[in-house]
Amino acid sequence: MTEKNNRIQTHPILNVQRGKKVSFSWNGCSCEGYENETIASALVANGIQIFQYHHKDHSPQGLFCANGQCSQCLVLVNGFPKKACMERIGAGMQVQPLHGFYSLPEYVADNKALPILHKRTPVLIIGAGPAGLSAAIELGKQGIETLLVDDKEQPGGKLLLQTHRFFGSKEFVYAGTRGIEIAKQLSFELGRHSSIETWLNSPAVAVFSDHKVGVFKENQQYALIEPEILIVAAGARERSLRFPGNTLPGILGAGAFQTLLNRDLVIPGQTFFVVGGGNVGLIAAYHALQAGIQITGLAELLPQCGGYKVHLDKIRRLGVPIYTSHTILQAHGVEKVNAATIARVDEHYRPISGSEKTVACDGILIAAGLNPVNEFFLQAQQFGFKVFAAGDAEEIAEASAAIVSGRLTAKRVLSEIRNVPLPEQEISDLYHLKQVLSSKPGRISKQKLSPDHSGVKPVIHCTQEIPCNPCSGLCVQHLIHIPVDDILAMPDFIGPDGKCTGCSQCVIGCPGLAITLVDYRKDERFPMVTLPYELPVNKDEIVGRSLPVTEQEGHVIGVAEVVHVIQSEKMDHTSLIKLIAPVEIAERIAGIQLKKNEIRTDRRKGNESDQETMICRCERVSEKEIRALIQSGMHDMNQIKAITRAGMGACGGKTCESLILQIMREEGVAQDEIVPFSKRPLSVEVPLKIFLDHGTNKGE
Repeated sequence: MTEKNNRIQTHPILNVQRGKKVSFSWNGCSCEGYENETIASALVANGIQIFQYHHKDHSPQGLFCANGQCSQCLVLVNGFPKKACMERIGAGMQVQPLHGFYSLPEYVADNKALPILHKRTPVLIIGAGPAGLSAAIELGKQGIETLLVDDKEQPGGKLLLQTHRFFGSKEFVYAGTRGIEIAKQLSFELGRHSSIETWLNSPAVAVFSDHKVGVFKENQQYALIEPEILIVAAGARERSLRFPGNTLPGILGAGAFQTLLNRDLVIPGQTFFVVGGGNVGLIAAYHALQAGIQITGLAELLPQCGGYKVHLDKIRRLGVPIYTSHTILQAHGVEKVNAATIARVDEHYRPISGSEKTVACDGILIAAGLNPVNEFFLQAQQFGFKVFAAGDAEEIAEASAAIVSGRLTAKRVLSEIRNVPLPEQEISDLYHLKQVLSSKPGRISKQKLSPDHSGVKPVIHCTQEIPCNPCSGLCVQHLIHIPVDDILAMPDFIGPDGKCTGCSQCVIGCPGLAITLVDYRKDERFPMVTLPYELPVNKDEIVGRSLPVTEQEGHVIGVAEVVHVIQSEKMDHTSLIKLIAPVEIAERIAGIQLKKNEIRTDRRKGNESDQETMICRCERVSEKEIRALIQSGMHDMNQIKAITRAGMGACGGKTCESLILQIMREEGVAQDEIVPFSKRPLSVEVPLKIFLDHGTNKGE
């Protein structure tokens, strides 16, 4: 596959712009990338999925998290081991696969190490995602000196990967705005406050018992920060899953997948299978479709997908097969994944023999949930810091809830600094809003269709209680109603006949693409239906054609003729497709299928292979080894580490610890019998040279 085929050339939402082209070498071969993109993205763009072969069993290793949390993407960069997902490509850079420590070159002393920086600050915030940014802005409004540190080169966290419009409250959390734009707005607001100092490319690496926090400033200088108050808003990390072949190249966490697609505009494969039907999996599947990647199916263990129904309906309408009550049994492939075998599960979530299906794909997207990055918070508590957690580090929830969590945390910090009581009503209101935004999807109602076929009216295809209210402010005539004090209520069209002007603002702005417009004014038998569409569409190719149309949940209900496609900069990258449809189906139409989604499945079980289920990716420790030790009575994870090396790798147990705990629960080990991993002094790899203190720079 050529580099061009692995890069997004056009995108319906994102502006495709790249920096200066640079040349680098991979394993002695010349490659091309773009400055400011990561080595991992540049390699994938060049068709390279295998970053190394593990020294233990020579198994191929590729990208998984793209967030610096695991170590599967380790490579040698100009002779030094680096995480390819965190290191930027540079002109003339020599990148090599890491085939065990025997490949490391002789170390050359570097006398350019900067002195250790000592700094005091009233507030230190770790993490510049939605929670950290919101907390910093709130503190900045009050003139509180604050240091905000983040390991990425841009503030915004996962917002930078989200091309869809957000749900929630338009008044409080930017609902109706795309995640990438929310990141820009928060960054702009942050820049207005001179009391906020921001260090990017500066990972926090440890908290210490003397109430100092180690920060690797701009990946060049070690800094010891002594805050009066610490806020941990470090977000979350991907959960791994247990199945044979689970570490094959081409198996990506949802965050890694979105990073490649929506940040670096790189396509990691042409056909992907998705595991996980929460909001993360549903949204990532939709992002794949926007980039032209075929989704061959989505498997969800539970009887129903746990994400918002509007997210689920969007991908159903685009032809994605949904397999609820299914689990993944195995990933197939030798050097790279080439198929996934799934099976239906019974009420106890055990695979049902004979129900296996093998689906061809060149990638598997894992959206199995998130674990909080809260180690700094827990250690700081242990050491007696004045410390607060915000966002996913406090509770895994939607980004909109993280924004409120940041504000709420900042209010508590202000009360601590000024020694004044918390404003009870304001805190109560913010807490209530956070709970609402964190709430699970509610009840589903039957869609309301009007028997009156006259005039023009919006048809609302959103039938589940979720926290969302942008549509109530989109109608210039105020004809769509959601109670001000209940954003979980479903929208209702309350306008009298003849008052809707057909402006289509509700169709364009609905975050769930769940509103259509039906206009009976020209022909009551064949009204015009207006649909929102956010995938690539060439109007010259579809105008005049009769194409299949679907109802809300993706079932084809007929055909309709496309008569017009409207695309304008004022519409925030949403196209309007206008159809002429028979009156019998007009108000039921919620989507259109511009191309057929051909899915190939094999009803027999996939070919058996010698792939094992890996628990520790770094040290290649299998589930079989771990389970045998637990069954022998070993419940101390440090003993398991000493025997197998599980948790001893470069990631420090970040990916395997939760999996080992899962196995212990399955084996009936009580929680109070489990001895967890001892925490390492540093949570991130840091070159030893930066600890050489050639003189002390004491800042205040």
